[in-house]
Amino acid sequence: MGVGIFDSGIGGLTVFKEIAREFPKADIYYLGDTARVPYGSKSKETIIRYSIEAANYLRGFSIDALIIACNTASSYALDILKEKMDIPVIGVVEPGVEMALKYTKNNKVGVIGTTATIRSNSYKRLLQEKGIQVYQKPCPLFVPLVEEGITEGKIAEMIVKEYLDDLVKEGIDTLILGCTHYPLLKETIKKLYPDINIVDSSQAITQFLHKEEINLQGNGIREIFITDKTESFEKFKKLLVGDIPLKKIELSQLCSL
Repeated sequence: MGVGIFDSGIGGLTVFKEIAREFPKADIYYLGDTARVPYGSKSKETIIRYSIEAANYLRGFSIDALIIACNTASSYALDILKEKMDIPVIGVVEPGVEMALKYTKNNKVGVIGTTATIRSNSYKRLLQEKGIQVYQKPCPLFVPLVEEGITEGKIAEMIVKEYLDDLVKEGIDTLILGCTHYPLLKETIKKLYPDINIVDSSQAITQFLHKEEINLQGNGIREIFITDKTESFEKFKKLLVGDIPLKKIELSQLCSL
């Protein structure tokens, strides 16, 4: 059986990698909308339109489930895509919240994400329903940092500390990486804050798939589509998922320009 995954860029490959590892026979079709990255700075209406276009494209591969690997798209378009699609549609917010609830001991959880994800309060609402104190922070520089391949070293550490020091001072014991780009900064975050539990969306998704008992037995097909070629995408694609060839598609194949 096949699964479609879409994200605005590189980040969703962390989800691709984990699903490929956990479900080696799954047919996986990935769309990185690299021509229009990041989604996190766009309006709600634009995010929803982009998400519908990506979902419709992947639906053409006769997939049996759709994963919205983009936290921003999950925050704004999940319910709409569930209505439009006749297959299971899974976002990253609910699985991330479930993992955070397992990790936290003091009920203080930090959430970082794009400006749009934080503005949506999607994580905050679900966590507060469980009695969790939530401390949120948009980290708009993280996506371009990752897209440029700067995930370690002094520059990465300086920017991570600029965003996260205040959250850590609030006493959080768990941090949700509310963007699939952010796991590429995970090692730097762990180095700076070794005592914080980190919720990685990609790992949360695979646990959720196991729990929901979604059958992902196929022929092991792996295909990756992008809307624009970038050196950073090629670099991290090789790092995360190896030599799977990239296939560039035109935006006109997603939408009417």
